[in-house]
Amino acid sequence: MTYAIGLSDVRQAAERIAGWAHRTPVFTCATLNRRAGKSLFFKCEQWQKVGAFKFRGACNAVRKLPPEQAARGVITHSSGNHAQALALAARMRGIAAHVVMPRTAPQVKRKAVEEYGARVVACEPTLAAREATTAQLQAETGAILIPPYNHPDVMAGQGTIALELLEQAPLVEAIIAPIGGGGLIAGVCVAAKGLNPRLRIFAAEPAGADDAARSKTAGKLLPQTNPQTIADGLLTSLGELTWPVVRDQVERVLTVSDEEIIDALRWMWERAKLLIEPSAAVAVAAALSSSFQALTDIQHVGIVLSGGNVDLERLPW
Repeated sequence: MTYAIGLSDVRQAAERIAGWAHRTPVFTCATLNRRAGKSLFFKCEQWQKVGAFKFRGACNAVRKLPPEQAARGVITHSSGNHAQALALAARMRGIAAHVVMPRTAPQVKRKAVEEYGARVVACEPTLAAREATTAQLQAETGAILIPPYNHPDVMAGQGTIALELLEQAPLVEAIIAPIGGGGLIAGVCVAAKGLNPRLRIFAAEPAGADDAARSKTAGKLLPQTNPQTIADGLLTSLGELTWPVVRDQVERVLTVSDEEIIDALRWMWERAKLLIEPSAAVAVAAALSSSFQALTDIQHVGIVLSGGNVDLERLPW
């Protein structure tokens, strides 16, 4: 099966973003190890620029643009971490960035994007409005569209996480990463299995936004429907580029409840002293779940902590 990216694309992305994106550390926690019954290796992407793994993909996509395209600027529609990531990546290259955000997006998120130098254009809070506004703005500016996850260069950039993790924790037998649109897990799959086909990859998903789990069961791509979860970074549906990798290379999608997510979040804050956001805690909750603990043939597990952009005005306790 030919996918949108291969291991060589991820390796090239690693070279391209070196010195621009952080090489994030891997931490362990004895308390969490005891609770999981396994050795857990946390890849700390909450310490990535803009506080999330999204900067890797945005940086790779922006830096790969030929000069004549880069001069036109870049554009996306996002109210989350990708908006900030693209804004910063564009600023670092000295080009314009346009971000379409729903008018209902938290003011703190809009302010952060603007502080990174992007032009923010508000729209109605529907996917149709976001896409229509983006298309109109793109036609006016000629900017290059860099979507949040369904893009080869974005996927390749996210895959650099796995290259680093496997260098830092060579004993890892399995990797768990959160899944939303699938850009992170697809990049991780291609990179990790490209290096070691025996590595086992698990996706972690909120039970209230379980399109990946349903798609895996059905064997075909099913859209997200009315997602309801505290993990607000995992509300999007898989894309046509990310789904084939998930379908073929993810061993299993582990779903967890919001209660389990909040419990994992507290454990990480209180015991591991790692301040992560709910979407990152989904991967931790999956590692602590009874269904994953039952896999006794896996003892060393890499866990991607996808980000740390917590809304301190809306803590779940």
